[in-house]
Amino acid sequence: MEFRRAFYPRIMLKLAKRLALVALLIAGAGTAASPVRILIAYHSQTGNTAKLAAAVREGAASVAGVEVLLRSVDEAGTEDIVKSDGILLGTPVHWGNLSAESKRFLDRIGEVLGKTSKMLGEGRTAGVFCTAGSISNGQEMARLAAIAAFLDMRFIVIGGVNDEGFGSLGPQAVTGGSPPGVNDRDRAEARRFGERFARLTWQFRAGAKP
Repeated sequence: MEFRRAFYPRIMLKLAKRLALVALLIAGAGTAASPVRILIAYHSQTGNTAKLAAAVREGAASVAGVEVLLRSVDEAGTEDIVKSDGILLGTPVHWGNLSAESKRFLDRIGEVLGKTSKMLGEGRTAGVFCTAGSISNGQEMARLAAIAAFLDMRFIVIGGVNDEGFGSLGPQAVTGGSPPGVNDRDRAEARRFGERFARLTWQFRAGAKP
């Protein structure tokens, strides 16, 4: 009788530890089976926005537990939109605004999610990046137009961080300089943005504090 009393607490403690371990394994398996899905959709005429989008994808893919899909706005399908936890839009600046193709993609997001739920983008994240031929081509206006659309659709908008540590509306690249195109600094900012967006989207969905 004394032997049983002495060993009973130890047995119960071991059992509790094993149950806790099983619970952790189950939780881990559930997380692994359901990664955070991020859709990066872009419109690119000259290839510069596509290059910036590739750098954003590189940063986002560096975050564990995140699945990244890179598509042009024409390639991105209905299921890609519906299944995404976060959507990033890359656009060239046309006449101080979004390109027509990028605007049509925003309209399609609203149409697709509107058929799924009245809550539209509630619980999802969004962000934007752009390219332009010169410094004063309207990059801020283009990004703000996309951000306003995402906010209207109830997305949580995530901005970027520049190389000086300040927040931004999202990465941009001035491609008409010398030499022309997307440079290493632009790519570095895009990678930081992609990593930040993926990390915060993962934390938001997991219910963790940033």
